[in-house]
Amino acid sequence: MADLFDTPQPAPDAPRPLADRLRPKVLGDVIGQMQVLSPTGPLGAMLAAGSLSSLILWGPPGVGKTTIARLLADKTDLAFVQISAIFTGVPDLRKVFETARLRRQNGKGTLLFVDEIHRFNKAQQDGFLPYMEDGTILLVGATTENPSFELNAALLSRAQVIVLERLSLADLELLAQRAERDMGRALPLTGDARDALLEMADGDGRAALNLIEQVMAWKPDAPLDRAALATRLMRRASKYDKTGEEHYNLISALHKSVRGSDPDAALYWFARMLEGGEDPRFLARRITRMAVEDIGLADPQAQAICLQSWETYERLGSPEGELALAQALVYLALAPKSNGVYVAYKAARGAARDTGSQPPPLHIRNAPTRLMKDIGYGKGYAYDHDAEDGFSGQNYFPDGMKRPVYYAPPERGFERELKKRIAYFAGLRAKRSPD
Repeated sequence: MADLFDTPQPAPDAPRPLADRLRPKVLGDVIGQMQVLSPTGPLGAMLAAGSLSSLILWGPPGVGKTTIARLLADKTDLAFVQISAIFTGVPDLRKVFETARLRRQNGKGTLLFVDEIHRFNKAQQDGFLPYMEDGTILLVGATTENPSFELNAALLSRAQVIVLERLSLADLELLAQRAERDMGRALPLTGDARDALLEMADGDGRAALNLIEQVMAWKPDAPLDRAALATRLMRRASKYDKTGEEHYNLISALHKSVRGSDPDAALYWFARMLEGGEDPRFLARRITRMAVEDIGLADPQAQAICLQSWETYERLGSPEGELALAQALVYLALAPKSNGVYVAYKAARGAARDTGSQPPPLHIRNAPTRLMKDIGYGKGYAYDHDAEDGFSGQNYFPDGMKRPVYYAPPERGFERELKKRIAYFAGLRAKRSPD
């Protein structure tokens, strides 16, 4: 008798999509993911040792999460039960756990595969813990979202996160060849069009097989070229979530490309974000931040150029104004880099917290009343404009505080000149300071 929630099997002669027909039967047939399935990878090592633990499979769509979970169950002789967090409520979960408990009493373990596990709320995730701990289930969760943000710490502490990668073009080509063998004929495409078809899948094996199945249904008189293919198929939308991890990954890549003085990489990530639907105003703000944080006073014009490009975008809008942001981005990538002021600012903030409420020395305090003058406010202040070279060399830090150095400009760009000025004033201060 079939267990509750066991996946129903179709009739042998029922029509099946290509992606289902080509689903691997053993782990060795899985295309891609050798970084985890090889003998030295985490899953390969677990299977070799015969000690499979609960897992979270994290990766983009169409990279084999469900297939790997099913094959792990076969490899370890566990009953495979699949549920989706989208369609499963608390009463359903209770039935799953109870069935797994009864199955265990009969000597059979359960691999519970939970698709979209991040969709369960925190309380529902906690509900898995006792059944994982007592061995009622071996949990394999699948998610496209970063587990660090979406899953309970308690659940993560009991499961190993396995990172699955998008399929490469070479992986997708192997998948296409496997499909051609199954269907008994070659794709009706030129070599260039074949490359274009695989690029459309954007690393998603399921999407690639669906596209291949669609193309195989055509009966052209001659192989189609890239242009003909483009008229019949729409390019798959790029994976991009303006509020999720992909957003932060791409803005990090953009910022670090600028910091690394690579204008081509910076333009690429900028374009990727725009193609994904990112708000250009967000990018304008981040580009301006790059000027302040990574160029600073090494090129004082950089910040002004960013603000001008931002204002230009506000006047022109998209798409014309995006070119102004691209120009600012290229300028920043090629500008001399310095985080001297950024480092100095952070050090000064830290010192301000550490020194508490130490008051300024009396000689630089304001004295608007007679009482304040009588107790010494402002006494002995040297007006710098009256001093030799316009510099008095007085102390401006709290009394008793050892003079720190926060700003140390590098020998780059305009900060070379600022470094000379710092050395000049340090020399004068050494001559004129009473200490």
